[in-house]
Amino acid sequence: METLEKWLVTLAVFLPLVGSLVILLIPKENETAAKVTALLASGLALLAGIAIAFRFDYSAAHELQMAVKLSWIPQIDVNYHVAVDGISLALLLLSLFITFLCVIYSWDHLPEPRNAKAFLALMLLLETGMSGTFVAFDLILFFIFWELVLLPMYFLIGLWGGPRREYAAIKFFLYTLLGSAFMLLGFLALYFKTGTFDIVELTNARPEFARATSLILFGGLFLGFAIKVPMFPFHTWLPDAHTEAPTVGSVLLAAVLLKMGTYGFVRIALPILPEAARSWAPTIGLLGAIGIIYAALCCMAQSDLKRLIAFSSVGHMGFVMLGIATLTPIGINAAVFGMLAHGVITGMLFFLAGSIHERYHTREIAEIGGGMLKKIPLIASILAFMSFASLGLPGLAGFWGEFPALLASYQPAPGLPLSAFRTFMVMGGIGTVLVAGYFLWMLQRVNLGEVPSRWQSLHAHDINAYELISWAPLIVLTVLMGVYPKLVFSVTNGAATAIARIFGA
Repeated sequence: METLEKWLVTLAVFLPLVGSLVILLIPKENETAAKVTALLASGLALLAGIAIAFRFDYSAAHELQMAVKLSWIPQIDVNYHVAVDGISLALLLLSLFITFLCVIYSWDHLPEPRNAKAFLALMLLLETGMSGTFVAFDLILFFIFWELVLLPMYFLIGLWGGPRREYAAIKFFLYTLLGSAFMLLGFLALYFKTGTFDIVELTNARPEFARATSLILFGGLFLGFAIKVPMFPFHTWLPDAHTEAPTVGSVLLAAVLLKMGTYGFVRIALPILPEAARSWAPTIGLLGAIGIIYAALCCMAQSDLKRLIAFSSVGHMGFVMLGIATLTPIGINAAVFGMLAHGVITGMLFFLAGSIHERYHTREIAEIGGGMLKKIPLIASILAFMSFASLGLPGLAGFWGEFPALLASYQPAPGLPLSAFRTFMVMGGIGTVLVAGYFLWMLQRVNLGEVPSRWQSLHAHDINAYELISWAPLIVLTVLMGVYPKLVFSVTNGAATAIARIFGA
């Protein structure tokens, strides 16, 4: 039993990869076999994640648990080192959970050109890369998982995306590859200084560089992680990728892939280079605050429903980065909660955008023209509910990612400029008002009013069984996380506080 427990993390990461390889052996014509295999692989991985959650010691959430450390490339001291603490556990479960729901949704919503074998195999490969990133505690292993997500997402966008899919896929690939190059240079600099790639050893050692060198080194890590987040002004690949990606591609991109960047800050950049992080924190906070307002203004200018949701992601991740920049327990807890809440809420919004497009064959808000509450009342009602959650309504999940981040900005870690962070808090507060504005305006234009004459004869079915099964857990989680935030904070607090303690917070 102890041996199985030790390997649960590995099972959770690599079962989808095994499923992907099995799907490649299935004939292309046998869609059902490919779907069943994908469901089994992602389902078993989720069960392994649930087993990890049950065996996890929450009283020691700041410590690594269920760790496996094996020598892999001894010549350069690279190890297969995987484990979970409170933060890793939360994000691992998010990755496993969202992918499982995407497989269920894809059962009845395969995009054109229809190829279940390739589509599901790529999705499972993507899951291995995402999940592995959150549990890797060796920089080279982390980098391999980080890069593993590029190819499957590139093909998901490039083969099954919208009219400008090739442009969006190449833009996504080049942006993230450029950021990865800077990140890898930072990893190599840390290795040459300390002789190890082990994240735990590096965190404990906190290697000392000359001030200018440490700032440049942190800047390399910053570029790699900030592009993936994506932070303003490195965000321009995101709206195109989201808009052109197939529905589950957008869901996985928003719900999980963006969190890899913010996780990189929390796991690597802050604890390993704390003094450089303290110097960079005001810049990160400023870019986060600008991103909140900028994204809200961009949302108001969008005519495409999916593109509006894509730009909203930039704003929500701005709140996450603002929380991280405070270097406080409240801020880092808020950031991790914000990652999870954004994954659940915005993932659900992209599901809805995809289903609305299937029924109306357009995502243009003006073309839909209102009346959805009369035409497809259940989908329209869920869209309104998730929009309220996204704008931060108290009692729903979005609130606990935004409000504590603003609260932490009022009193950041010692040594950070108080007046600057309080200014960022005000900017974030203005952003919350703008967020409410564009979501309510969108709902007014698509949900309310009479059904336009051009849609009177449209026989659009409301929510179907596959949608209900894949959406219901996200709706329940949105409420549960909102009314009982301890569900998340009790998991993440120990690890978040341990990181903030480095900064005297």
